[in-house]
Amino acid sequence: MTEDWAQQRQQREAARRAAVMALPTVQARHHAQLVPPQQGDVRVSASVGPSGEVVALWSAGKDLAALTSTTTQPGWATFPDPQAPRPAAARVTVHAPDMAIAARIPSLPLAHPSVQPLPDGQVLVVGARCRWRPDGPDRNAIVYDSTGTVLTEQTLGDGIEHVQTTRGGEIWVGYFDEGVYGNYGWGDEDSEPPVGACGLIRYSAAFTQEWRYPSHVDNTWGAISDCYALNVADDTAWTCYYTDFPIVRIHNDTMTGWHNDIPGAKALVVGGFRIALYGGYGPDHDKLVVGILSGDRLHVTGEYRLVQPDGRPVPPTAHVVGRGPDLHLVVDDNWWRLDLDDIPAEPPR
Repeated sequence: MTEDWAQQRQQREAARRAAVMALPTVQARHHAQLVPPQQGDVRVSASVGPSGEVVALWSAGKDLAALTSTTTQPGWATFPDPQAPRPAAARVTVHAPDMAIAARIPSLPLAHPSVQPLPDGQVLVVGARCRWRPDGPDRNAIVYDSTGTVLTEQTLGDGIEHVQTTRGGEIWVGYFDEGVYGNYGWGDEDSEPPVGACGLIRYSAAFTQEWRYPSHVDNTWGAISDCYALNVADDTAWTCYYTDFPIVRIHNDTMTGWHNDIPGAKALVVGGFRIALYGGYGPDHDKLVVGILSGDRLHVTGEYRLVQPDGRPVPPTAHVVGRGPDLHLVVDDNWWRLDLDDIPAEPPR
């Protein structure tokens, strides 16, 4: 029975993939090459800032393993480490699209870091995982000035999926399921509740929690179990999350939502009431759905498959970020973009 079930699942996924491959395609355009700041540097991570710039974190090849370290439990699973086994030198570059070196970090202690810009040339580096301990949790958020000097260290909690800053220095953080329900010591009987139990938090530039996503008791769109997609543009944030994948806008701390039947999108872009959702489960990883937000629902007007500038499929490993109406893709050292206006409202007949 198990073999039959596995075979049936393979057949279903093959059929789904064939359906996606048959969709009309939309090509991303090449925007820039992400050039390493020094010969031999490798990119650890890349994100998109509030002005549509790519902010990349680099290290020497010999330090990559430390900054991406994992622990494998015998006979079980592999988990990302909250801290690097040894601090490593790193460099931050800003690409807009030409490169400028923003900071050199002489000793970065965080594993699995992402980076975002802050005002006055400062940068925020955040580790995705964070362990709770009786003597105090990890500080997995570090602010550096342009010389690489540490200005502050803070705790943003475990299970961080998204970090997006605003031009004014506010920090939006979206959490995946382990950050919501607890792991790495958070949520145990003798510890503290997970910082990210609400799924989405806006912090001030001073790391004060200014706004938290309300529980299912306090909003009609349901609680966040996993913040799949986040798009922060100016003073407005958009999210699409598990379990029911509503599309929710937060503006001036007021929520507006729309029902959505497209599951699993990992990025979204929006302009007015027009929206596009990118990605999905398994065979739908490069699917692009565009529609209109009207009434209380997303009305789909077109479905496409996003491809590379040369027409090849987008690899499932592509790092994809939505900021305002722009979809950004980082693959290897290539930066591709797709504007919402470049997506046809309806596929050709």
